[in-house]
Amino acid sequence: MSAGTGRLAGRVAVITGAGSGIGRATALLFAREGARVVCADISGREEKTAAEIRAAADIHSPGETGAHGSAAAAPPGNSADAQGTATDPRSTTATATGTHGAIATSADGVTATEAHSIVGGHGVALPGPAAVAVRVDVANSAEVRAMIELAVNTYGRLDVLFNNAGMSGQRGPLAELDEDAFDTVVAVNLKGAFLGMKFGIPAMLASGGGSVINTASASALVGWKNLAHYAAAKGGVVQLTKSAALDYAKQGIRVNAICPGMTWTGLAGAGDDSVPPTDMVPPQPMNRWGLPGELASAALFLASDESSFVTGAAIPVDGGYVAR
Repeated sequence: MSAGTGRLAGRVAVITGAGSGIGRATALLFAREGARVVCADISGREEKTAAEIRAAADIHSPGETGAHGSAAAAPPGNSADAQGTATDPRSTTATATGTHGAIATSADGVTATEAHSIVGGHGVALPGPAAVAVRVDVANSAEVRAMIELAVNTYGRLDVLFNNAGMSGQRGPLAELDEDAFDTVVAVNLKGAFLGMKFGIPAMLASGGGSVINTASASALVGWKNLAHYAAAKGGVVQLTKSAALDYAKQGIRVNAICPGMTWTGLAGAGDDSVPPTDMVPPQPMNRWGLPGELASAALFLASDESSFVTGAAIPVDGGYVAR
């Protein structure tokens, strides 16, 4: 797998929903660009993502900077959001629960190559493996706190938090939605982003600043038939993003959201290696599905110094859907 250009060299990123889809594509891309990555998910697939990153890191010389953790072009996959849990913060094992992301326990240990330190763009030596995995329910306060502690205890800092885990849940007209289904969708999508920031931002402040990226949705910006609870939760994510951006703008923390349109991920029922069907094209002006790698590229922009003057933004990555 090819090395990146070091845009995230020396940084530590936590990504929820990293087991598949957008989260997996982003974890691979961030790692290729030099970040150490904590892969959080509830599905059990997060360890597979972390293992891919560690295997790619072994290909590169321990002396390289900014290329540890692999990332091939992100294939279409299924993942949208994730919930996270962590057990021993000094191991590669943890726990998670959610819908957009995976949870896996990594008990396979760390090789000598993976354990080497690298010096990143911040001039900070980062210990530990290229990536670790943690199973997390993003709606569970204790598990989210443990996820952040895992990052800090393993790598000594936190620079990027991608609150990507989520779920769409039951579909139907508003009056036919179950109350429990409403509560679950709000807990995973909205409360999950809140908890990630609640515990992640203090760690970023201690590290001197950072970037928070929240996965919202095009449905946060327009109405969405038969998914009122999902649209409401994602709309809340946008307002949470804007408010947090104002709270921490003077303290070196940027907070932004990406708003995917119809993307070929788990929310669309695809598998990690599936190809978007040509006979089922979503009603987006560009006349095709979005791909996880395209969302990952938007997240990379927001995580990097290229977006140093961007905060409080909710950026549609939707093939023109909300522009109609």
